[in-house]
Amino acid sequence: MIYTLYYVHDPMCSWCYAFKSTLDNLKKHLNSNIKIINVVGGLAAHSDEIMPKDMQEKIENIWYEIEENTGAKFNHNFWKNCQPRRSTYLACEATILARYENKEDEMINAIQEAYYLKALNPSDSSTLINLAKQIGMDEKKFEEDLKSQKIEDDLQAELNFRRSLNVRSFPSLILKYKKELYPINIKYNDYEAMLTQITNMTENTYF
Repeated sequence: MIYTLYYVHDPMCSWCYAFKSTLDNLKKHLNSNIKIINVVGGLAAHSDEIMPKDMQEKIENIWYEIEENTGAKFNHNFWKNCQPRRSTYLACEATILARYENKEDEMINAIQEAYYLKALNPSDSSTLINLAKQIGMDEKKFEEDLKSQKIEDDLQAELNFRRSLNVRSFPSLILKYKKELYPINIKYNDYEAMLTQITNMTENTYF
């Protein structure tokens, strides 16, 4: 039997970034009959407005909380060097475009590294274009595709699919078998607990 495990995330979600190493370990240990599919969730729509100061402080404090709870590292110079915007849809679109060239994971990693470690802003198309070039995508084609109506439509279709999974927070893992959906409890530092839950579902408990 083939099962689908949906990983619902946003490439600019700080908790998703913190979850990366645990997710990578989980992937290594999953049974081969479980197919993993990434779904971008879309934290925040396109915006050119600078994030209000109180929101900037709130999010930076979340970074400190994540560091304390998960050990993930953040470059807090982002808040000094960049003009933060509450805008992640463009990064989601960049991720979808990379998926079409089998470079999705590379783009996610590049966005997270740029944002959280190098203090660059993935809300800016210029940042995303440079990242596309770094991972071997055609720079000019990527820039054109990022402005296209098609990628807007593709993103909206994916956001609608995310809603059909009843997911409202990121990261989320949803196991699907036939038409049934089973949420997996996220454990940021314990892939084995999630692996056990998935194994129990697929081998004994639910099916």
